[in-house]
This record gives sequence, C-alpha cells and structure tokens, in this order.
Amino acid sequence: MNFSQQEINYYRIEKAIKYLEEHFLEQPNLDELAEKLGLSSFHFQRMFTEYSGISPKRFLQYLTSDYLKGKLSETQNLIHAAEEAGLSSQSRVYDLFVTLEAVTPQEYKTKGDGLEISYGFHSTPFGRCLIGITTRGVCWLSFINDEEDLPELSKLHSHWEKSVIIKDEKATAVYIEKIFSNSKADDSKLNVLVKGTNFQVKVWDALLNLHPGDLVTYQHIANQIGNPKALQAVGSAVGANSLAYLIPCHRVIRKEGKLGEYRWGSGRKKVIIAYEQTNAETVFNNEIN
Repeated sequence: MNFSQQEINYYRIEKAIKYLEEHFLEQPNLDELAEKLGLSSFHFQRMFTEYSGISPKRFLQYLTSDYLKGKLSETQNLIHAAEEAGLSSQSRVYDLFVTLEAVTPQEYKTKGDGLEISYGFHSTPFGRCLIGITTRGVCWLSFINDEEDLPELSKLHSHWEKSVIIKDEKATAVYIEKIFSNSKADDSKLNVLVKGTNFQVKVWDALLNLHPGDLVTYQHIANQIGNPKALQAVGSAVGANSLAYLIPCHRVIRKEGKLGEYRWGSGRKKVIIAYEQTNAETVFNNEIN
C-alpha cells in the first residue's frame, strides 16, 4: 500500500511518542529520536513542529498522569459551571457541531436493509481512515490499524449487513475535509447515523457534549446518562462506537489519569489527545490575547 505523506508523518509521530515513553528515564535527545525514525534532526524537528506546533517533548507532557488528572478536574469544573449557568454546553472555537440520529427499532432488526452507503479511504492527521456516508449522515468512521483496507471494509459490511455499499471517494472527501479541517466555523454542522441499543445511543449522545480538549471519566458519562452504577456497560458502549473522532470516545479516560485502551490503538489515542490539548491551548491563548 502506498501511504500519503500525511499518513507517513502521523505514523512517525506515533512511533516517536512510543519511543519517548519507553525510554523516559534515559531522556533521549532529538538526534536519537530522529535516528530511530530514519530522519535527520532538522527534518524530524520540522515535521513534528508542522504537525503539532510544538516540540516532541512538550507534546509528550500532555500525556503524563499528573497533567491528565488535572485536566479531568478542569473539565469537570467547566461542565459544572456551564450547568450552573443553565448552558447546555460551552461554546468553543473550532468545535464541529454533530447531531445524532439513531436507526429505528425496525431498521435495527433489518440490519441496514435498503440503506445505501458511499464509502472511501482517506488520509487524516491521525492516519488512514475509512468513512461511510448516507443521505442521513455519516454512518461509519474508523482508522486503519493493520495497514490494510479490506479488513476494515469488511467491518463496515458487517455493521450494516444488508445495506448497499458503493465506493465514492469524491463524495466522501467532502466529509473528511469538514471533519478534520482546522478552520471549522462555529455553525458547522454534521449529522451522524448510528445503529445500537438504547443504552449505547445514550452513551454516544453524552459523548457529543464533550469538546476538543475535554477529558472525562467513565463515571462521568455514567452519571450523565442517569445510570451511575453502569460503569462496565458504559465502557462497552464506548468501545462499540463506530464513529471514531466524530463521537469522541477518545476523550474518556480512567480516573487515575491513565488513558486506557482504544478501539483504533492506544498509540493513536495518545496522539489525538495530545494534539487536541495543543490546539485547545492555542485557541485559549488566542482568545485572551
């Protein structure tokens, strides 16, 4: 498979973060990191800065347990303040407003019978992805873990078993641009179509209240849906999400400040979270200056 330059850069960054974490006590320098990736120090530094706007080691600081625990507390305080003020959510620059529609009970039973899905494979800031769209919204978005397209396409087929699936990358490219653009307007709207149990849909809907830069616990989501004891069921619903990034299950972490697993790879979850923390800090600084 031929990867785009954007995909190559993402996988290099994921590899660099993994190496930094595994050799934290040794404090590897820029030259060592670059050598591990087969790049010169100059090209590695430029690649990383173009991707995130900050240095590799500063990027990694957003993934420490102390930082993550502090962020959990900060997010909880922001949400509480918004609720006290009678606001449904905090308004943030660059948020993508996502509305959720669930299939009807009859459509759930018929496994997508009569639904037409256009799909395409695309490059994103977080690696290669597969997206599926319908006239009712985006119905699938997943990242490619094993560097092969067909296994991921098979998962889309299995999820919408009786639907008609057609490749149309020209149509899906429009959605990819809207989802991953860094210049989203406040009124950007995108509809998603999901297939799940009533409980799963409640969890996914609660996830849509989270903004880039927010981090919450599984307990928080359980409380939000009015079922505080259903932690295991919440975890299962988060893991069953078939709309990566759009329904931001990556923003749910463990209460002790550990990131936990991710359907599309723990390394990818780390990159997405650090990337969002960087952007959220940049937006905040721009707003107060």
